[in-house]
Formats: sequence, structure tokens, C-alpha cells
Amino acid sequence: MPNDKIGVMGGTFDPIHNGHLFAADQASRALSLDRVIFVPSRIPPHKSYPLMASAADRYGMTELAIRNNPRFEISRIEMERTGPSYTAETLERFKAECAGALLFLITGIDAALDIPNWYEPQKILSLCKVAVVARPGYIRDKISELDDIVRDSLIILDTDMIDISATDIRNRVSSGGSVRYMTPDSVCDYIAKNNLYSGTGE
Repeated sequence: MPNDKIGVMGGTFDPIHNGHLFAADQASRALSLDRVIFVPSRIPPHKSYPLMASAADRYGMTELAIRNNPRFEISRIEMERTGPSYTAETLERFKAECAGALLFLITGIDAALDIPNWYEPQKILSLCKVAVVARPGYIRDKISELDDIVRDSLIILDTDMIDISATDIRNRVSSGGSVRYMTPDSVCDYIAKNNLYSGTGE
């Protein structure tokens, strides 16, 4: 719809966890977004590691995790791309498909600081505002080191955070530990059923 305010949250989501969901919800409330679209990447640029779940599994876990929030949606836009998943290309596609909508890229502080090194950063900043979810005062001094174009495109959302990492979840599963309450029960069940991150799957 024209004039819709749409949050875009991309990532590997390997697996999606409660920190992702909390950040998306906080951004949605702070910016009065009409919806938040989760965009799992099929081929994450410059990211590869042992035990990475397949694109299909990562998409499936994300779909399960967001299904109870009516403002959360999922997109296959990067699942259908044959090459690496570049944010600039994804935003360009959303801009064309959602004519008149205001786009907000939801990300963490570390990723925001790295925007100058992303693929076509100027295009990204021309297509959206970057909503940065960060703890109050966290790395504010480093934000000031960014050039004016990048800094002026950032919206800093001071909020509490849930300190969970996908790496920790994978490591816990690999060592036989529990990840219950770190990610939705549906994702925990999916991980167990499909033997993800154990190192013993095919």
C-alpha cells in the first residue's frame, strides 16, 4: 500500500532466535511500522562455516518463528536469487513492488557500522532508512566516526536487548545442550526433528 511503513530484516537466520524477534518487535513499535518482512538469505555474502543449515531449513525455521505475529511476514526474494544475497538488490526489488512505501532496514549496531563496506552502500541509503537496534548509548562514539551520508540515514533506537547469538545456539546444539527459551519452541523442535547442527546429519 502507498505510504506503508515497512521494516525489512534480512539475515542468515541460522537459526532465527528470540533476539531477532525482539529486535524486530521493538523496531516495529518504535517506528509504528505496518509490517516487518523477514528475508532469509539463500547465499550469504562472505559467510560460510561448518554446520550451516540449508537455505530451505533456515527459511523453514524463520517461517515457524514468526507465524504468531500478524505484523511479521517472510519473503522468498533471496531464496529465488541464484547468486549471493545483496541487501541493495533486495531493497531495490521491494521498492519497485511496494510503490510509495517507506522502507526501514532493521539491523544491529555492528552491521550498521559496517555499511560503508557493503555492496553498493549508496544505493542502500538511497532506498531506505536504517533502523539500528542498540542498547542505550552503545557505541555512540563510533557512530560519530561515520561519514555524514551514512550517519544521516541512521535511526538509532535505544532499547533493551536480548543477548543471544545464533553461533551460541549452534554450539550448544552441537555439544548436546538445550536451547529452549533461546529460540521459539517451534524452532527448537525443527532443529531436533531435522538433526541440525549436531554434526551427524547428512
